[in-house]
Amino acid sequence: MVTRPPERDIDESRVTISPRKTEAVGVPAVVSSLRMAIDQMGIRRTAETLVRVNQKDGFDCPGCAWPEEDKRHVAEFCENGAKAVAEEATVRRVTPEFFAEHSIDELRAHDDWWLGQQGRLTHPMVLDEGATHYHPISWDDALDLIADELRSLDDPNEAVFYTSGRTSNEAAFVYQLLVRGFGTNNLPDCSNMCHESSGSALGETIGIGKGTVSITDIHEADLLIVAGQNPGTNHPRMLTALEKAKQRGATIIAVNPLPEAGLMHFNNPQTPRGVILGGTPLADDFVQIRLGGDQALFQAIGKHLIEMHAEHGGVLDSSFIDVHTSGYDAYAEHVAGLEWAELERATGLTEHRMRGIAEQVRASGKTIVCWAMGLTQHKHSVPMLRDVVNTLLLQGNIGRPGAGVCPVRGHSNVQGDRTVGIYEKPSTSFLDALDEEFSFRAPREHGYDTVAAIRAMDTGRVRFFLGMGGNFVSATPDTAVVESGMAKTGLSVQISTKLNRSHVVTGRRALIIPTLGRTDRDRRGSGEQRVTVEDSMGAVHGSRGRLAPPAEDLLSEVAIIARLCARVFAGRDDAPAADWAGIENDYRGIREHISRVVPGFEDYEERIQKGRTFYLPNDPRDSRRFATATGRAMFTANPLEYVRIPEGRVLLQTLRSHDQYNTTIYGKDDRYRGISNGRRVVLIHRDDIDELGFRDGEIVDIVSEWHGPAGLEERRAPEFRLVSYDTPRKNAAAYYPETNVLVPLESFADVSGTPTSKSIIVRFEKRG
Repeated sequence: MVTRPPERDIDESRVTISPRKTEAVGVPAVVSSLRMAIDQMGIRRTAETLVRVNQKDGFDCPGCAWPEEDKRHVAEFCENGAKAVAEEATVRRVTPEFFAEHSIDELRAHDDWWLGQQGRLTHPMVLDEGATHYHPISWDDALDLIADELRSLDDPNEAVFYTSGRTSNEAAFVYQLLVRGFGTNNLPDCSNMCHESSGSALGETIGIGKGTVSITDIHEADLLIVAGQNPGTNHPRMLTALEKAKQRGATIIAVNPLPEAGLMHFNNPQTPRGVILGGTPLADDFVQIRLGGDQALFQAIGKHLIEMHAEHGGVLDSSFIDVHTSGYDAYAEHVAGLEWAELERATGLTEHRMRGIAEQVRASGKTIVCWAMGLTQHKHSVPMLRDVVNTLLLQGNIGRPGAGVCPVRGHSNVQGDRTVGIYEKPSTSFLDALDEEFSFRAPREHGYDTVAAIRAMDTGRVRFFLGMGGNFVSATPDTAVVESGMAKTGLSVQISTKLNRSHVVTGRRALIIPTLGRTDRDRRGSGEQRVTVEDSMGAVHGSRGRLAPPAEDLLSEVAIIARLCARVFAGRDDAPAADWAGIENDYRGIREHISRVVPGFEDYEERIQKGRTFYLPNDPRDSRRFATATGRAMFTANPLEYVRIPEGRVLLQTLRSHDQYNTTIYGKDDRYRGISNGRRVVLIHRDDIDELGFRDGEIVDIVSEWHGPAGLEERRAPEFRLVSYDTPRKNAAAYYPETNVLVPLESFADVSGTPTSKSIIVRFEKRG
């Protein structure tokens, strides 16, 4: 029986706290995912839909980007994948009647969970300047309104075009062509807020901004270091790969401030061992590190390995270092000068503990380091990740089976979007190929990333905002500034499947353009269409939805953007030359264009036929070639950095709950951490609660502090419950997007510009 959407927001007074779990998945995960799927889709639709998730003839999960093996399970999805599918394939509908019933002020007063739970959008809606309600608008009038607004701008750089990682390769490629044909590179995307630091560090040190491992490498590794990552919630299918590695003899080290159940013990619900025989212990070693201390840990590992090589020999891969790397001497000199006392202060670990971890690295013949946001969202994230690379280079652990770097991407096609051109700083070679293919001149000036776009909006330099997917207002830092900036735009447009906060915090005028999702059947002129995605390990495969769309006239993202291109470029001799109607009606034409513009997509159509997957070129992995400044993999000597926490303050990281994916809130619980019926909680060490003069369970305001242009500045997030938890001292954690208001726009990673959401100095204040 499908349940009705909620009538009220989350009632934080009903939150309950229980002991955290020490094992993940198993039967409770199956029950939870099926309950949510049936609530949203009903029994029959649930059965018809879940059997097609991540299958070769089915659709790619709209959740995470973890890859599939060639041999698929019947149930090739995880708990949070089932929730993501249920959210999209829901039979709940947000119709014009819904908007007539709810004013914009009423909608703005609801929380993110309530908004997302209302259902699928069905009709284009417009909010006129000064109006109290959205009202329906025809497809043609909506697209004409966008085109007219773009043509009215004095400068193409007055427009910002955002996209999320759910967008397909085909839609993303046409989208970037619209933007560059219009005359700007203002293409901020969700990568700016998550793995931009990974791309910056890897591009500099190994010549490609991607990982170098495949799913087979994960299975074959001797040692897997999983740092700053919670796969049990964020990428649950990764646990199956770790289990397979463990069963083949691998050692797993979990490096994280919080103990995460998924890395402690995995009950695989698809095996008898996982259901009735006790499952598999995963992490052999849990390293409870202080927030931001990972750079110090990897420098300590490198220091130990070099010392042991000097004493005993045979520890480093000297041949690899001599032939394939540069910068080793400067790096070795740097780590030799590090003091163990300083490394201890940065990590919260003893010298003995760090040397013990390094000994496990020393003993490994094939090492992989996996990481996620816990390493990428600090001011010093880029040097931190350079030091991850340094550690792997010492033993030649890049370009050999079972070894390498593994940044675990979040959203399902965030890596593919970047590959096909969603980037504010495109390479000259990409733009040259685009020019040749479409007979125009793409702009060369770099555009706005996310932080720069917010600044430009808030200072009135942006008059138009278009978001294709995602939830820009909730996903970005410094919420009050973002909302202020969005309100200053003349027109804000959201191309979306579901209602979210970006539909209720708008420009002076606003448009909602509904679109097809991954699960929906996409019939165009040439028949049923498929799209493609790239997973976290550089593999490309097809995706085709089979469900009847929420509305008969609903358009795909490709069709929407193709129709916009036809309108915006009409009568312009300097615009990209393309058959926009043909692109809209047959996506094979888009793939032909991509195959001639982006290296590695040759014979694109043939290679995705019959459910096949192909890997894009990866020179470090495939041939140990490195497109760096020296032509070799680069060791780097990075000054040690970590946050010094003032007295009476703690360092806060923002994170997801288990009932959440990015800014989409599925439910009110964080089952593995023991939090139920609420989200406004702060996880903090009991001794810190006592020392700061509070009590466990007390409701406080969180106030962030930083030195901005006007001196000491602060932001406030009201009414959070203190929850004693197993964390390092003076470290705390709380859920986003509720705490994004605390992340200052002025605080971002050096080089990459990623907001420092894992490194916020805060104090607590008593209510009243």
